[in-house]
Amino acid sequence: MTPAIDAHVRLDTHPTHPSAVTAVLTGSQARVALIALEAADWSVAADNILVLARIDHEEPYWAEDAAKHLIAEGITVEITPRLQEAINEEWTWANYPMPWCTRSEIREVSNQAQKIHDDIRHGQLLIHAHAHDGHTTVAVGTYLHPGGKSVYLHGEDHLRQIADTFDSPAKALLAFEKAHSAEMHPGPAPLTDTERAAIEARSVFDVTTAKSDPFSNEPETVPVYLADTGDHDALLDTFLEAHSEFEKWRTWSDDTTHAIHESQTLRIERVHEAHPRETAWTITAYETPVSDRMWHLTATGATPAPVLQTLLHHLAEGDGCDTAVGGPVDEQTVTAATRPLTDAGWEHAVDGRWIRWTNLAGDAGVQFDAFAAQNANSALATWTVWAGPNIDRAAWAIHASPYTPAALLASLADGLAHATGTSTTTAPTASRHARQFVTTSPSLPQIPNRQSGSRSR
Repeated sequence: MTPAIDAHVRLDTHPTHPSAVTAVLTGSQARVALIALEAADWSVAADNILVLARIDHEEPYWAEDAAKHLIAEGITVEITPRLQEAINEEWTWANYPMPWCTRSEIREVSNQAQKIHDDIRHGQLLIHAHAHDGHTTVAVGTYLHPGGKSVYLHGEDHLRQIADTFDSPAKALLAFEKAHSAEMHPGPAPLTDTERAAIEARSVFDVTTAKSDPFSNEPETVPVYLADTGDHDALLDTFLEAHSEFEKWRTWSDDTTHAIHESQTLRIERVHEAHPRETAWTITAYETPVSDRMWHLTATGATPAPVLQTLLHHLAEGDGCDTAVGGPVDEQTVTAATRPLTDAGWEHAVDGRWIRWTNLAGDAGVQFDAFAAQNANSALATWTVWAGPNIDRAAWAIHASPYTPAALLASLADGLAHATGTSTTTAPTASRHARQFVTTSPSLPQIPNRQSGSRSR
């Protein structure tokens, strides 16, 4: 039997990064555990504190893998309940460009991308040039170890792959220049948001400031978009008790509750077991009980409770039944809906068909899609209210159709800019699910020896 080592490893979710994992080491032989974790690409952030921050957001899986190896060596490992929850969570990338892959195959692809990222980060893969091929970033580089090949890289973050190899840097650069001369730039591409977030997570942080335990569950005041998700079912029950003008209906399966206004023109649907990244709330409004739908709004399962309270309060107390009547989207409507963000000094940017308002931290915002606004029946969201690493990886989101009343949107925007809530973790509860909300992915070459479309999930 392997003799016990006097080392204890406490694995927990990172205090600020959505998916990263921390390891706190104690014991007279803690250095044994430290060396083992460093060999598995954990980074030292402070004395006897390491961080695992990856660009594929698979940290919980690899943390569990590290725990198994440490235990096998006779080291005591503690996994906190919230990290265990993340380990047990079933998730996948939305709109993954290789849908024929199983979950384990997706993890294998992303782990290969992680190895490429680590080779670049550790100086083992030198990037000569990069370009944008219209869909994603491509690059050319050379491995610096003896006999190292030159490689053509395609994709970013968890989708980056080695698409081709060359015998020499000269051949690689000539081929790359021939294919991408117009967009070619020297050196590596700018860091992606995911890469920057991983760097920040690995940075040194002081675990003795303010709170004696950065992993405690003591409530703290945070901006409303970082507040806890809370109990959505209890929130709906409280709302219905306070507003008798809404009548509660349960579906035959008890999976969904409907709350219908006495005017029959405003309806709330609550899906009880929706995943945090899925639609859990749908608000629909009609001009008359028998007319076509005027507008609708959806909210994902991780939407903070205070944000939902603002929404429900406006439905009941704001414009009353008149909230069902919206109007076409024009410049005046957009200005009225976003005035609270403008007044709060949020950054304003126009990117093609999208107009975006983002807070200075870049972790919350509102987006208006001018293209979607032209079609009242479009499947695209005209308005997106979000919080998270960025809009494509939002921890939670609210989507609204073109005729959604400006007053309702302004109420949400005002709360986003000024209101506060409480969080029981240093990192917001919703952010643990941030990796689940990718909505767009660049195209990729097919995996060698696999047939595109041969499998579906």
